[in-house]
Amino acid sequence: MIPSIGLRSRVKRALGLGGRTSLHPGDVAPDLDVADASGKRWTLAELRGQRAVVYFYPKDDTPGCTREACDLRDRHAGLGAVVLGVSTDEAASHRAFAQKFNLPFPLLADVGGAMARRWGVLDGANARRATFVLDREGRIAAVWDPVKVDGHGAEVAAAVAELP
Repeated sequence: MIPSIGLRSRVKRALGLGGRTSLHPGDVAPDLDVADASGKRWTLAELRGQRAVVYFYPKDDTPGCTREACDLRDRHAGLGAVVLGVSTDEAASHRAFAQKFNLPFPLLADVGGAMARRWGVLDGANARRATFVLDREGRIAAVWDPVKVDGHGAEVAAAVAELP
């Protein structure tokens, strides 16, 4: 049993699954060109001049993803940053999730996972839970990959507060 677990881990790493992103603080964030649940397209250029939190999560309306989204929701007004949630779910799922939990920030529908792949957080068909804080220049200021949901909102808020 143990050898197969090791083999599984090696295969996942070789395929770029289940590992950590190759993006680091100081890197320019990969571009994004993804529509949110309302159909508005978001690009990195549009975020320049603003601090931003881009958080990837596996699935709408699941326990961990809901706790994470609600923690960011509860901190949103005082965060001082644009928050974008990203998963591979369809726009209709995002609309229902955002409405059910009163999420005040856009959820990007990365159907097919192209954005998650560029950011190095695609695991199979779903995005892995990972968060990136971007400075006003579009550079990555902080990365969490993997994310531990409990206490994560406070970590993100502290990282944003450190940015000029």
